[in-house]
Amino acid sequence: QVQLVQSGGGMVQAGGSLRLSCAASRNIVSMNAMGWYRHAPGNERELVATITSIGIANVADSVKGQFTISRDNAKNTVFLQMNSLKPEDTAVYYCNAKWRSADGTNYNDWGQGTQVTVSS
Repeated sequence: QVQLVQSGGGMVQAGGSLRLSCAASRNIVSMNAMGWYRHAPGNERELVATITSIGIANVADSVKGQFTISRDNAKNTVFLQMNSLKPEDTAVYYCNAKWRSADGTNYNDWGQGTQVTVSS
């Protein structure tokens, strides 16, 4: 498994910005993809953004133009920059890593979760 340690998040007023970080315990270039999900009370866990090992980024339509995913391979860290935050962005955000080991085993690892609360 890979350990994913999240930081950032917290409480912000609507219109504000936050940046989440996810530091991996191993080389993220070896990850097939890393991403961010969020889970709001009463809702299903929602995919927010992903970035592949070669840096191809995809962002959910619901946050397109608002959130940006990026990575720093030298620091084995993935970021989620969240701008123009709205109360409906309030959720617990989870970092995710999908990768395959040398023996072909597929892994799907998760960070500990970070609460983001946006007040109106």
